[in-house]
Amino acid sequence: MGAKTFYSVTSVIFSIVTAIHLWRSLAGWDLVVNGWTVPLWFSYVGIIFAGYLAYSAWNLKSR
Repeated sequence: MGAKTFYSVTSVIFSIVTAIHLWRSLAGWDLVVNGWTVPLWFSYVGIIFAGYLAYSAWNLKSR
């Protein structure tokens, strides 16, 4: 696998993760992991973090 393919796949995966976090935050879904309710602000952090990683991977692919 070449570097451009790796960055393309990585940017798509992180874009999907960003979309899922955005969807959860807009819909207001509850997420329960092992009896613990995950706060909604975790998704806000996930949007920023995964979005940045998707953006970075896309920029590295373009070089």
